[in-house]
Amino acid sequence: MISEQIFRAYDIRGIYGVDLDEEAANQIGRSLATYINGEGKELIVGRDVRLSSQSMKDSLIDGLLCGGCDVEDIGIVTTPLLYFAAVHYKKDAGVMITASHNPPEWNGLKIWNKDHFICKGMGMEELKEIAIHKQFKHATRGKLRVNPQALSDYENFLLKRVDIKRRMTVALDPGNGSCSFMIPQLFQSAGIDVIAINADPDGTFPAHLPEPTEETLRDLQEIVVKNKADFGVGFDGDGDRVVFIDDKGRIVPGELALILLVEHYLSMQKGAPIVYEVSCSMSVEETIRAFGGKPILSRVGHTYIVDLILREGAVLGGESSGHFYFSDLYGFDDAIYASLKMAEILSEKGKLSEIADSIPKYPRININYDCPDEKKFKVVESLTEEFKEEGYEVITMDGVKVIKLEGWFLIRPSNTQPQIRLTVEAKTEESLKQLTQFVEKRTLEKIQSLKT
Repeated sequence: MISEQIFRAYDIRGIYGVDLDEEAANQIGRSLATYINGEGKELIVGRDVRLSSQSMKDSLIDGLLCGGCDVEDIGIVTTPLLYFAAVHYKKDAGVMITASHNPPEWNGLKIWNKDHFICKGMGMEELKEIAIHKQFKHATRGKLRVNPQALSDYENFLLKRVDIKRRMTVALDPGNGSCSFMIPQLFQSAGIDVIAINADPDGTFPAHLPEPTEETLRDLQEIVVKNKADFGVGFDGDGDRVVFIDDKGRIVPGELALILLVEHYLSMQKGAPIVYEVSCSMSVEETIRAFGGKPILSRVGHTYIVDLILREGAVLGGESSGHFYFSDLYGFDDAIYASLKMAEILSEKGKLSEIADSIPKYPRININYDCPDEKKFKVVESLTEEFKEEGYEVITMDGVKVIKLEGWFLIRPSNTQPQIRLTVEAKTEESLKQLTQFVEKRTLEKIQSLKT
């Protein structure tokens, strides 16, 4: 029996061999074919480097073929490349086998259905019901073909949209993930000298976990400084998230990277809409307005941001976590393209450290609290009602964001882990301390009260 727990807010994900296996992948393939009335439909499928991804992909494809879909296999790719190929080749849907930044024992599926992601509230519930009850439609078996051109078509597409003004040196750490198939060659083709570490594809992720964090980026930071690189780039396992290191070896917060991209795009397209999410710094909205753009607030998550970019005609979108979205790439988030655009910007503007230091910053803190999946939404809902009753100014599109004169805080349930995430930002360090003490006390008390 397929586990209901693998059907999450943004994608399908679980521990391989425990929550998710080849049989489940086959059922999901048949379920997706049924959901989209698959007979005669064309789908594109790719996978990441995880050890279980090949067998999972084969089983998924078999399920899709049984459901009447014609399937094009593009092999090992990044998630952004899969999305690009689905739209670029005008397919009806695309499926990526990946667990993104999760540890190597995990796996999952991300699904693009013509003009939106299958996620909570946009088809995930229906897909889950079909899979659990095995309500598959009978169909004539589809056909399978392999497309070896997707990688080169994608690379050519990116290179035509990047203009590096001077020779640069960039240090890259793809973490043995899917980006390893394009690094360092793609950057060299763009006119960038490259120092690459952990650039051999390996689904065991031997160097470090496939997530760019303070812990996993330490080697890259040292290499940037030692080699006097212009900047460094750390990628996640499937290539849709990126963290930048400046020339002094410091991690650049996601908001600062987004601000640089905002200034770049608005300098060319005045008045254009820019999408940003609720946990972004106040400085992001201030920059969008200062450069004549139209700020559009979104929920956290690629599903919602891509939808807003497409609906609003936005040129750019971003998240504080390091996801950056581009209208010139069909609205999708792409770590490699974001890195190439950052190189383009810096090839004109100068040192990343100097630019980052010149951008106004507000004191900020992020804290995660463990909370069972079955309790985390109730905790946030209860706190939301209390803050409303107490007369605070609140935004409830994604968790609860409380706005005060001295700053704001955001409490939201994680969509991927049994956690509640708290973000606090204020205009001064003292205000940050006071706001954090206030909201942390309320949050911990609520978690404890609902545990008992």
